[in-house]
Amino acid sequence: MAEIRDDSALDSPAFEVRFIGESKGKGLFAVKPFKAGDVIFEERPLVCCQFAWNAAYGYLACDFCMRPLEGAEENVRRLTGKKDIVLPYPHCCPTNRNSHTQCPSCGVWYCSSTCQEQAWNQYHRTLCLQSHSHHPNHPLEQLNGAWKHMHYPPETTSVMLLARMIATVQQAEDPANALHFFMQFCHRTVNEEQEIAHKLLGEQFKGQMQVLQELMVKALYSDSVQQWLSPDGFQSLMALVGTNGQGVGTSPFSEWVKKVSELELAADEKQQLDSFIDKLYEDLNEEVGTFLNNEGSALYALQSVCNHSCDPNATPTFPHSNFQLAMCAVRDIAPGDEILISYLDECALERSRHSRQKLLRQNYLFICHCPKCETQAEDADVTSEDECEEEEGEE
Repeated sequence: MAEIRDDSALDSPAFEVRFIGESKGKGLFAVKPFKAGDVIFEERPLVCCQFAWNAAYGYLACDFCMRPLEGAEENVRRLTGKKDIVLPYPHCCPTNRNSHTQCPSCGVWYCSSTCQEQAWNQYHRTLCLQSHSHHPNHPLEQLNGAWKHMHYPPETTSVMLLARMIATVQQAEDPANALHFFMQFCHRTVNEEQEIAHKLLGEQFKGQMQVLQELMVKALYSDSVQQWLSPDGFQSLMALVGTNGQGVGTSPFSEWVKKVSELELAADEKQQLDSFIDKLYEDLNEEVGTFLNNEGSALYALQSVCNHSCDPNATPTFPHSNFQLAMCAVRDIAPGDEILISYLDECALERSRHSRQKLLRQNYLFICHCPKCETQAEDADVTSEDECEEEEGEE
């Protein structure tokens, strides 16, 4: 199962965790210099889960590590709806179907027997539905169904990530220690100093939270996790994944593109390949827009210590087409510098200070005072026409 460790194990010769203050808590600081493009660290998540609607729409990923289970050609045919697409250089397809395996009891798929075993040992022994298709009324199925009806794409987390955290604690050799470790990531559900609450805890979600909490109790109650399954404890758990969850995305087509781009080809062949790939991306954008990847959410020990900046010096990447995160420097970082990432995506970072602050308050319970925000502090609190339409749709 996932290794449970204390914060002292997060330090290394390259970086260290420091306590900054009551308002910001901890931060990750460089001990040695990093150049732009350097990998600062890599880590596996404590727990990971594919988004419910992503899986329902046929995005096939390993139920443990989220490695794609589709071949690249199969993937683009499904996403574009064009069944006659043939990808050249098939040897660059990253998918190895020979290693795929299923849970013999419930039928969920894994990319390898190793992932199947690790999932079973960490949480799946508790969550396995045993003939999944024949138990639509199982509390876990009801829980997932209720979540899907409450939260439509684009999703930012999954209630099943919470279920996997609970099951991880229940299956741990020392449940109390495992629970204590996860609790270190718990943020307050309300930032009382700044009088802001997480968006999932608003009045409009009270009834939904009660339904989800009751279904989780019905499905997974045990003495070892009872503090998480009270109404207040469940809110804290939801805030934990809401404020610390890191999005994960994998794509067999993107991996194929990466591999063919590294081939040594003649100039005309390279040009022809580039044109072919550009056209495929146009077709994909027309059909599925930004929903290209297998998408999910995960909780990471190191990544969750990194604080936000609207002008970050590092970014999380997924170079192995699974849940393994690599934190990469986007510009030079000197010893003593704090390693800062953006909690917002690239599109949101380009929006006005007013819009960025709104997203950060709703999702992460803080007001950003990074240099970019301070520079724009005198800007009018207005949004673009597109941003206004989006915000009206959220209300």
